[in-house]
Amino acid sequence: MTKFWYNGKLSDSSTLEIAPDDPGLIYGATAFTTMRVYGGDLDHPLTYWSGHCQRLKTTLAAFQWPEPDWDLVRQGAQILSHTWPVIRITIFPDGRELILGRNLPPDLATKQSQGIRSAVVSGPEFERWLPHRKSGNYLGSYLALQASQRLGATEAILIDQDGNWLETSTGNLWGWGDGSWWTPPLEEGILPGLMREQMMGWLLASGERVEEEPWSEPVVARLEAIGHSNSAIELVPLREILTPTGTISRPPQHPAWEKWRRFFSPHPPNSQIKLT
Repeated sequence: MTKFWYNGKLSDSSTLEIAPDDPGLIYGATAFTTMRVYGGDLDHPLTYWSGHCQRLKTTLAAFQWPEPDWDLVRQGAQILSHTWPVIRITIFPDGRELILGRNLPPDLATKQSQGIRSAVVSGPEFERWLPHRKSGNYLGSYLALQASQRLGATEAILIDQDGNWLETSTGNLWGWGDGSWWTPPLEEGILPGLMREQMMGWLLASGERVEEEPWSEPVVARLEAIGHSNSAIELVPLREILTPTGTISRPPQHPAWEKWRRFFSPHPPNSQIKLT
């Protein structure tokens, strides 16, 4: 089975040779994006190939790094997408590309239906470096995820200095309440997730209300349903949220999530469906 694509070549090896002083290794100096390839088609609207490439280009420009050979990047991604439903594209500071494939979580359908337990974690070690960029330095999120697992949860919620909820260690937060969708604003210092971007556009085009406000305690209290999203998992409800003051419970099968998932139905992403 194909293992990975690196620097213009396909490899069946289970190991990757990389120089011990490579900046990607010793500094986490990489840019990356992870996409779910729908139907093995990079050009499927839900795959959002153009959005993932644009995010990489924007990050590389901000870091003043050279761009890779995009034809080779697409070639490698296309080959791996024949085997794997999820593709991660990593770009090194000198333009080398590393493309890996992986399966969806084996229990994803169960998590989408029954929800998961998460935990609010706080501390300077959990802060994300350059949160608005998808870089290889994910130590803060990794440590937050480990901390939540020690509490018996499977996902972490990151907060700011005022206690406002920002995002999870692997995705963006979403909520439903008072007849509106809610998500923290980008200005709070969160990753501008591509699933968040897609859903925001679709919901607004469908006539839905989307509130971008800091998730303070009063905002969280008014939410009837809470979940998180990324390009691979789509959306997973957070049924239990462990906080320093107690546990917040929300129904994982709230009707709002069925409305949200219409985006992934046979209707195209730009379908003008009014969610009521």
